[in-house]
Amino acid sequence: MREAGPRPGLRRCGSQVPSRVQGVLAGVGGTQLSESVQERGRVVELFDGRTLDGWHAVPRLPVAAWPGGPAPDPGSSEYLAAARSVGGWSVHDGAIVGTQNPPGSGLGGYLLTDDRYSDFQLTYEVRPDWPADTGVLVRASDLGAQGFQVLIDHRRSGGIGGFYGNGIGGFHALAYGVDVARDESGRPVGLVEDDQATTLEPVTDAKRALLSYAAPAGEFLRAWRWRDWNEMSVRCVGAYPVLMSWVNGVKIYELDTGAISYPTYDRAAVAALLGRGGHIALEVHNNDELMGEDRWGPDAAVRWRNLRLEYL
Repeated sequence: MREAGPRPGLRRCGSQVPSRVQGVLAGVGGTQLSESVQERGRVVELFDGRTLDGWHAVPRLPVAAWPGGPAPDPGSSEYLAAARSVGGWSVHDGAIVGTQNPPGSGLGGYLLTDDRYSDFQLTYEVRPDWPADTGVLVRASDLGAQGFQVLIDHRRSGGIGGFYGNGIGGFHALAYGVDVARDESGRPVGLVEDDQATTLEPVTDAKRALLSYAAPAGEFLRAWRWRDWNEMSVRCVGAYPVLMSWVNGVKIYELDTGAISYPTYDRAAVAALLGRGGHIALEVHNNDELMGEDRWGPDAAVRWRNLRLEYL
């Protein structure tokens, strides 16, 4: 956490599982970090533009779908494969770059802030390749895979700016999906609204009903910049947080997690699991049988820069 000034150097996080993560895998629960002193209105830079100081990588492990739900089998092939990689994390040209590791392996991971945060507005610029299924989790646990995710599913039938309950009930709150328009050669040239007749992941009325606010699809599509940097913001406030998202200054969605009703979401159990504050986690998604390389392309990457947080 910084309030000014880049520092020299470069640090990479590769496929080796760091010692703090080995503790989590062993059931110890990870290093306990005290939450930063928080002063309302103070703005801090989370990334110095040169190093990964203040961040650490963890595997994208399977977790129970909700607090107290059936636990994954740590001896399963899926779990063991996920545990072998934390994704690929490096710094290039002033941006954090996230990839699967090894590239094309289908194995992702999370990059977490060392510090925890409770009430804040987080702003960052992001530039994902197509296809790249990514996102930013807030109030995330030490595992990274439990928290409130702001979706950046930059792939067919994905959603951008919506919310997902990672390991906290699996609710999926969004009003439309995205796909790409292609030129005559088949090259992607821009985002369009996903066709619900051919979608890989339907957007149902139940998903829309979770939202307190949703911008029209056309408004989002006009705001999003294809193959360019996009500024996104998320506001997270409250013991049962009210979440809001913006893309290039346009409000996209709002979700009141204290008011929603969803079969596997229990707000008190989630609050007990996550606590009042949590990590911020950047995601590189694993591939799966449903989507394969449509979820994350073999050479795909996502880039983040200018990550800054205002305490609220």
